[in-house]
Formats: sequence, C-alpha cells, structure tokens
Amino acid sequence: MIAVQNLRVEFGPRVLFDDLSFAVQSKERISFAGHNGAGKSTLMKCIAGIIQQNGGEIVKPKGCEVGYLPQEGIHIKGISLFEETMKAFSGVKELQRLIEEKSEEFESLDPQDDRYMPLLEELGDLEFKLEESDPARIKPQVESVLKGLGFKGDDMDRDCAEFSGGWQMRIAMAKLFLQKPAVLLLDEPTNHLDFETQIWMENYLRAYPGAIILISHDRALLDTLTTRTIAFAKGRAEEYAGNYSFYETESAHRKEILKKQYASQQKEIAKTKEFINRFRAKASKASQAQSRLKQLEKMELIEIEDDDVYMDFRFPDPPASMHSVVKVEGASKSFGDKVIFPPFDLEFTKGEKIAIVGPNGAGKSTFCKLITDELDPSSGTIELGGKVLPSFFSQNHADELDPDKTVLETVEEVATREASASSRNILGCFLFRGDDVFKKIGILSGGERSRVALVRMLVKPANFLILDEPTNHLDMQSQAVLRNALANYPGTIVIVSHNRDFLDPLAERTIEFQPAQKPTIYHGNLSYYLSKKDEQKTAAKAAAKASPKKAPAPSGVADSSKAGGSRKEQRKREAEQRRIRKDKLAPLEKELTTAEEQIAEHEGVQATLTDLMNSPETIADGKKMQEATIAYNSASEKLEQAVSNWSDISEKIEQVNAELESA
Repeated sequence: MIAVQNLRVEFGPRVLFDDLSFAVQSKERISFAGHNGAGKSTLMKCIAGIIQQNGGEIVKPKGCEVGYLPQEGIHIKGISLFEETMKAFSGVKELQRLIEEKSEEFESLDPQDDRYMPLLEELGDLEFKLEESDPARIKPQVESVLKGLGFKGDDMDRDCAEFSGGWQMRIAMAKLFLQKPAVLLLDEPTNHLDFETQIWMENYLRAYPGAIILISHDRALLDTLTTRTIAFAKGRAEEYAGNYSFYETESAHRKEILKKQYASQQKEIAKTKEFINRFRAKASKASQAQSRLKQLEKMELIEIEDDDVYMDFRFPDPPASMHSVVKVEGASKSFGDKVIFPPFDLEFTKGEKIAIVGPNGAGKSTFCKLITDELDPSSGTIELGGKVLPSFFSQNHADELDPDKTVLETVEEVATREASASSRNILGCFLFRGDDVFKKIGILSGGERSRVALVRMLVKPANFLILDEPTNHLDMQSQAVLRNALANYPGTIVIVSHNRDFLDPLAERTIEFQPAQKPTIYHGNLSYYLSKKDEQKTAAKAAAKASPKKAPAPSGVADSSKAGGSRKEQRKREAEQRRIRKDKLAPLEKELTTAEEQIAEHEGVQATLTDLMNSPETIADGKKMQEATIAYNSASEKLEQAVSNWSDISEKIEQVNAELESA
C-alpha cells in the first residue's frame, strides 16, 4: 500500500535516517518504537506529506488517503462541534469519481491478471465507504463516534473554540475516524484521553478497516493493538514481527546474539593478525600471510553499539511526616455557577500511593491544586498534617521556568546538596544527556520543558508528592526509571494519570472523580478499579433490562373543585385522557423497548467479538482476525442504527407528552 524507499532525512548536520526502506500493507497495525528524538514523529510527518524528505521517496497508490493526527497544535473556532465533525464526509464526490475510475479499469482486466483481485477488494472498500456516507447513516455515525470520545449531547451545538486543547484533539480524532483513510497515522493518541475513552478507542481501532501506524508510550495500547514494530535508533531501523513486548524481548535476544558473533569475530581477527605477523617475513608462508591480510581487509566487521545507560534514580530520603498527611472535611469547589465537586470528606495517610482517575474536566487537577494550597475550597477545609512537605508537578509548571537559565542551572537551584551532586545523572534518566544539560530553557520544546519541571520536583526534599500526568512526555525507559523510583519512595504519593501500565503497579487506592459528583473510593489498584467499573455496568444493564417499563403518570387532570363539573364527568375526562395517551404512547413505548433490546443485543455481540479478537488463537490467524473484524464492523453499524432509532423514538415520546400536557 505504501512503500518507503531509500529515505534520507536530515536537520542541519544531523542525519535522522539514511537509506531507510520498509513497506506498509493493507490493514496492518504497525508501531514506531524508539527513544524521544529518534525521528519517529518526523518520519510520520514525511509519510503524511507534511515534511519533505531530503532523499528517497514514499510511494503511494493513486487515491490512497493518509490521515494524520499530530500530538498537539489543533485549534478550531467559529464552527459548531457537529458541523466541524460533519466535514469528515465532504469527500463523497471524490469517492464517487474514484469508484467510476476504478470500475472502468476493473472491467478491462482479465480475471487471471495479478491486479484483478486487489482491484476488486479496493473497489469493495470504496463502495463500502460510499454506502456509509449515505446521509441517513451519517448522523448516527457522527453521534456514536463523538459519544465514544466523551462528548455529550448538549456539546453538539457548542463552538469548537469553547473546548480546551485536549478536547480539540478529540474533535480532530473523531473526523479522522469518520473519514476512514486507507492509512491512519496516530502520534501519541492517548495523551488527552481518560480510561473509558482509551478503551473505546482501542475497540474502534481493532475493527478499523485500514492500516494504522502508531506512535505511543502507552504499552497497554501497543501490546493490545499492534502486530509489527519498527524500532529506530541511531539512524537505523529494525523490524520485529510482533507487539511492543515482543520487540523488547526479541531486541534483547538479538543483542545477545550479536555480542556473541562480535566476540567470535574478534577472536578470529586476533588469530588472523597473529598468523600474518608471525609468517609475513617467512618466504614459505609469505603468500598465505598476504592472502589472510586480504581476507581481513574484506571482512565485514560486526559493530556493537553502546547500550543506552539505564540509571536507577532514588529520591533523597524524605523527612518523616505525621500519620495524617491530608484531611479533607466538607470541602467543595465551584467556579461561579459551575460545580466541580460538592462537599466531601477524605483523608490520605503516611506512605499511601493513591491514583486519581476520571474523565477530563471532572476536577482532578483542581483537587491537586486544592491540596497544595494553589486554590482555596469554596466550602469546608483541607489541611496538611504535621511536618508534611508537599512537592507538586503539573504540566503548566513548565511555563514558569526561567527561559534564560540552562537546564542544569534550573535543576540545581532547587536541589538538595545530596541531589545536586547527581543532577546530571538524574537529567540523563529523563533524556537530557551530554551537552543537552547546557541548553537554555527558552529554546526547549514544550515536552522538554515539562521534563525539566518534573526533574526539579524530584530533587526537592519532600515527603508528599503530587504528580499530575507525569508521563505525558516520557519515553518507555524514562517511565520505567520514574516508576521504579516511586515504587521505592517511602513518602506519600498522589498520581493523576491515564497511563495504565505506569499506574497499575504503583496504586494501592484509586479515587474516581466524576463531573459535579463526590469522589468515589476504590480500595485497590487500577485493575481492581476497572474490574469494579465493569461489574457496575453489567449490573446496571441487567437492572434496566429486568425493570418493568412504567407508563408516564397522567398529567393535565383537572381538579374537581375548579372544573365545576360532577365527579362522574371528571372520571369520564380522565378515562378519555388515558385512552388518548394509550393510543398515542403505547406503540411508541413498545418500539422504544424493542430498540433498547436491540442495543443490548448488538452491544453483547460487540463484546463477544472483542473477546474473540483479543484471543491468542485469533491474533495468530489472519483469516480468523479478518472474519472477526468484518463481523465487528457489521455489529457496530447495526448498533449505531439502533442507537439513532432509539433517539428518534425518544424524541417522539417527549413530543407526544408535551402535546398531551398542553391539551
């Protein structure tokens, strides 16, 4: 589908890639792996046509659409959410033109021609996309995707400018998912997503009909979705036929083999040199020595690259705090009329490791600012315990750094004497190596400044750490260093994060925030929390299915004392109203019940197919995976239609009720 051939990309004297070649096949799931700065995002931009390579070419078939989601930088305004998302279907005319063009080409081919079957499959995909672009089906598709990405019904008419940067990224993601380009390029798609949205996105991408190339530091997503990994390091690329965990294991195995081959070759070289030096002056052996010398010159030398230095970082020993670290009593927070959370009580104790989770906008970051005294509660009290020394990391702390200071100066000015001596090593753990520590803050990228702010927090003496999304700009190695350090930290930790692989081994208690609600406490780690949420959803569905549908209470009944008529006439009027209500509402309520049953049925089919696609047997069998994917797509379409139908019926019922009440 796409062929990268002999690609060369350079920035000034630095060569990112040279002679890079690989191919992307239809419906593949590929991840780009490697440290930050290895060139993954740059390569993705080259494939998307945003950056022009310095050499080589990227070959794409005519009509092959490539959709690209950047890490950040989306700013949309002056248009409603629904109208902006509908732009995903603006290419219908181009789709029709392509189908006509491909159909003419197909009709001229012999069935024995090698191009016959691929073109037939391509035509089928194009016609499927055109069918999905039917106006009658577009609205439920748009609503389904926006709902999956966390938008509410009353968001549809809001101007896009009202949404934050993270939500604007979701709008761009929704448009890409609805456009369904042949190749989908996603650069860190989970950065702005909460857990529920991440899970929805994973399920959506599993069933995606095109190829996907993914850059992510979310191991759970990479292991779940990808089946091929291309790893970049020091200008070279290596391919691995598996997900990220397979890549890690296989990469280590390859390095061990290469080291053995290198050692064996070095022994051979030493013996050859010894022979040459020993016999080159001896007439009877001179020709052999010369022959060995030529062999040595022609030998392709095995090179061993220096392994990246993996440094363990340990926090400075924190001073002891009292048992009660934070006590929240009747605290609430509102901004004007908007309630973030109502009054609630909560206590953190010495040595706890607590995860804070919930959808974006639920008040997680606000809560962190309350317990660090950056904000005041609207009611109640929040008190730190005796001898508690908090240290807070948030993404916006990066914007407060002095642009004229170097990275090293910025860290050393807050470090203890003990930590100051190892500041360069700690910075190395977070990707500032060599002369990078002498760069001015003002020339760093947003992600680099965020990492400096994180290191500043880590070297301060503190016994209470509050971390708000600490892994957003960290690669896998840096995440592992931080996670290991936090696991061994004797103080109290509160972590706001959506990174499942990072959070799960650390958290002992999980606190969920929901908009305008009291936080809910789960006495376990993230896996425990997610399992409990699944149980709650299952129980709620079962209760909804089991509970009988109650007819709406009669309304508009006249009071006998005011009606001026007899009791008999009143009962007659009430009976007439019940008859009218029954005649108009009963059929609609029956249709609503049927629609709800259909939704439950299609959701059940989706869940079964998701389990099937996750099974090792299906993952290992391409044909089974394809069949399961087709079935999942079909179930998704039926679910979208059922949800749309349910919505239409609900509106009719509301309209009938309004008419009866006003009668």
